[in-house]
Amino acid sequence: MLKTLALFPSGTCVDEQGQLWLGGCLASSLAQEYGTPLYIFDDATLRGRCRAYRQAMAQHYPGRSQVAYASKAYLNLALAQLFAQEGLSLDVVSGGELYVAQQAGFPAERIHFHGNNKSPAELTAALEGGVGRIVVDNFHELALLEGLLAQQGDRFPIWLRLSPGIDVDTHDYRKTGSLDSKFGFPLDTGAAKRALAQARNSPHLELVGLHAHIGSQILDAEPLALAATRLLEFAAAQDFEPRELIPGGGWGVPHNESDPAAPLDSYVQTVCQAVIDGCGRHGLARPTLVVEPGRSIVAPAGVALYRVGARKDIPGVRTYISVDGGISDNVRPALYGARYTALVADKANRPAEETVTIAGKLCESGDVLIRDIALPRLAAGDLLAIPAAGAYCLPMASNYNLAPRPAVVLVGGGRAKLIQRRESHQDLVARDVPLPTL
Repeated sequence: MLKTLALFPSGTCVDEQGQLWLGGCLASSLAQEYGTPLYIFDDATLRGRCRAYRQAMAQHYPGRSQVAYASKAYLNLALAQLFAQEGLSLDVVSGGELYVAQQAGFPAERIHFHGNNKSPAELTAALEGGVGRIVVDNFHELALLEGLLAQQGDRFPIWLRLSPGIDVDTHDYRKTGSLDSKFGFPLDTGAAKRALAQARNSPHLELVGLHAHIGSQILDAEPLALAATRLLEFAAAQDFEPRELIPGGGWGVPHNESDPAAPLDSYVQTVCQAVIDGCGRHGLARPTLVVEPGRSIVAPAGVALYRVGARKDIPGVRTYISVDGGISDNVRPALYGARYTALVADKANRPAEETVTIAGKLCESGDVLIRDIALPRLAAGDLLAIPAAGAYCLPMASNYNLAPRPAVVLVGGGRAKLIQRRESHQDLVARDVPLPTL
């Protein structure tokens, strides 16, 4: 149990009765008040991870730096406000994420707008909203942005997203920096060189930085450092001195007991040293260094809580335990083969008695959250808590089978605050337009 408990947010504990406590709140009481499935975020863990990143950057990089939270990992109004309070910048990849940030009052100058196919409406909203940077991904967007700015007679600071041709050890769907990727101007084809020349010659684009992002859930810092190195090599070869350098994010976290530890300080130190060395080698002034963590901030802070329902024993084959959520709130095991672990929140101090597979309630055979996990014997009504669930579960949640999306609470100091209400059945038809009466 102790190894599993280490994957939960800071301050998590189990009392003598085997009850799980999160942020000073009893998990079973949270389930009773807010229902299940329920996603619980720990305030102290969120703030602690933000501060750890900022402190590591300040310690390891002798120049200006920023920590920009990658909104795609999970964003709502409350989290945007929390990240603003902690001094982070914010990466958004859609008009929707930009809107949430704006509604939260996030400082516009600290927002970076990413994406590989931004619409004219999204770019217009970004320009009118005064975002700090637009990250240009392709020649279509260069022309589109140039045209919009020409109409306004303005000049706007941009980063170019480059594809550095680096393959990483992660799921194929999470790789974003190889040559065969929809993202960025490839270095290997000469597209990056042409894009840089076009941006530098534009009367309306102010090229201030070079950006790369090579993937997600990466547990080896060397490829991330190599991305920074290649950006600097490219800049030097083009006689361009970037004022800002952004080697991306993607640092991973352990999701189950067999995953290696992923200390963020060593990751930050490795990337910072690569930038320091690269600038020295090429005679470049040290730019403002921006890192873009997402998962590694929110994943450890989040816990998914489910209520156990049906049991299906297949002698000699498998025992299925079904819970009241599944791929509608966490599609990652089905999509990526993501592997999680769990505790029984109301029997957390009991020894394992059986090996079971945790299945969701949605009508797909692939709706399995955890395969072959050893747990105390489960009964209908028990609570199952899955740690490291704060990233990418809720953003990819759906209404498959017209399942309402779960509620989200923020806990800390023995108090819980609802930060996203559970969808109702009325919400499920809010966008529908019925047939007219004849």
